[in-house]
This record gives sequence, C-alpha cells and structure tokens, in this order.
Amino acid sequence: MTNTIGFIGLGLMGRPMAKNLLKAGFPVVVHSRSQAPVDDLVSSGALRASSPGEVARRATRIITMLPDSPDVELVVDGPDGVFASMQPDTIVIDMSTIAPATAQRLAVRAASLGAVMLDAPVSGGEIGAISGTLSIMVGGDEAAFSAVRPLLNAMGNPERVIRIGDSGAGQICKACNQMVIGGTLAVVSEAFALARKAGVDPAAVRSALLGGFAASRVLEVHGERILNGNYKPGFRAGLYAKDYRIVSATLAAHHSAAPVSAVVQQLVEAVVAAGRAEEDYSTLAKIVFELSGLDRAEATST
Repeated sequence: MTNTIGFIGLGLMGRPMAKNLLKAGFPVVVHSRSQAPVDDLVSSGALRASSPGEVARRATRIITMLPDSPDVELVVDGPDGVFASMQPDTIVIDMSTIAPATAQRLAVRAASLGAVMLDAPVSGGEIGAISGTLSIMVGGDEAAFSAVRPLLNAMGNPERVIRIGDSGAGQICKACNQMVIGGTLAVVSEAFALARKAGVDPAAVRSALLGGFAASRVLEVHGERILNGNYKPGFRAGLYAKDYRIVSATLAAHHSAAPVSAVVQQLVEAVVAAGRAEEDYSTLAKIVFELSGLDRAEATST
C-alpha cells in the first residue's frame, strides 16, 4: 500500500508541491497555520490534520516546507510536534531553506528517536513548484533518499533530484545556489542599467545575451521580470534576505571568503530596508537602478 504522505506548511511553495503529490496519486494529510490553503488542499482530495503531531500519527513520510530554522524546529521538535508522535521508521523530509547546522542537529535528534530526517531544499520558485519541475538538493541517509525518491520526483524534475551528501549537505548546496543566483541577478541588473544609460535598448541586450555564454535562467526569467517591471512575488525578497543571512553565517562558519556575495547581501538588505520585502526578490534591480540614477521607467524603455 502507498504510504500516506504528511505535508506541513502550505505557503506559496508548499501548496502547489502538495497538490502535485495528490496529482501523482499519493494519499496526503496536510497541516498549516493558515486554514485557507488547508481547505484548498482538502477540496483537492487531501485529509486535514489539526497539528504536526497528528500528521505524524497518520503518516510515516512527512514533508515540511516552512519559512525559517525556528519554524522547522518548532514544528518538528516542539510541543505536539512531529518528533513527539512519530511512528517507527518514519522519514521526515524538510524542504525548507534553513541553516545547515540546524538540519544536522535535527537529523541527529531524529536518529535518536528511531527515524531519519533528510534536508531537501529546493530551487525553481513558485513556477517550478506549480509545474513540478523543482531542483531538489538532498542531504542525509542514502537508503532513506532512495525510499522517498518517487515522491520527490512528483514535485521536482527527476533529473534534478540529487542527493548531495550527508545531513546538512542539501542546505550547503542551497546556500551555494542562492549565492550564484544573487550574484547573477545583481550583474544582470547592472548590465540593464548600463545599457539604458548608454542609450541602448536593454530588451535587445537581453535577447542577444541569451544567445551566448552569458545566457542563464536568471537572465531569462528575472531579466524579463525586470524589463516588464513585474515584481509579483514568485519568491519574496524578505525570504531571500533570510536565505542570505544563512549564507553569510555558513561562510563565516567555514572561513570561506566571498567578497562578491557580501556586496550582494548588502543589496538584498537594502531591498528590505526600502520596504520591498513583499515583492519578488528580483526587485533587487530597483536598488541597482536607483544607485545608477535611473528609475524603473528609464531602465526599461528607450
């Protein structure tokens, strides 16, 4: 019989991810702080749980998709949390972006209780969550990874569901992911600003760059967002700032130099300071444009 899948955290990413599990035929029991997404999932065929502990009593494969490390710790190891009610041989898959040290600590705690916990953060934003094409970076036990691979494949691109290494390795990979995206996003914004200040159409520049070595998903997806001034959140800037704080702390813990990422973090913090935390994180371009003496209209038109 197919294992029931527990899913805790039905936000911008979690709701479509849970729906893709239902579409793949998995029985799913859900819980979230907000009831509207729970009602939506129940109308799509999921079962309702009143707490993380109830999810653990009804499922042996449990996914969490939450904003930050403290949220995961509370849901997993807090009062009436997952750990308090786990069944034997439970596998917990945390797909949030949290500190690698937190992921490792919770995995040790899970093992002491006879369970396995994997860290499995994702990349691809709301678009990837809806389409089921997320990249999924997994840290933890190899046998457990193999056991849950079918349900990860239902939420992500099977070619991009990759076990990176032991516990915490998935979160290290996610930190690397955010560094690469942030650096690329900042430079794309600078390139568009330069084009406009030189009297060149930035849309034409983007089109040309997409045909060469400068091509990237950031230039393709976020470049279009920037040119259209579309900052409806696919991933909120406030959460990206949280991710960059994890990046900074992880770099410091490993004494790894990252001067470019340090500058990008300051740009991301400037986004939040400017009151744009609820916009998509590509709104970082606005900060770059302002530093260049451009407003958005000047940066997107000739």
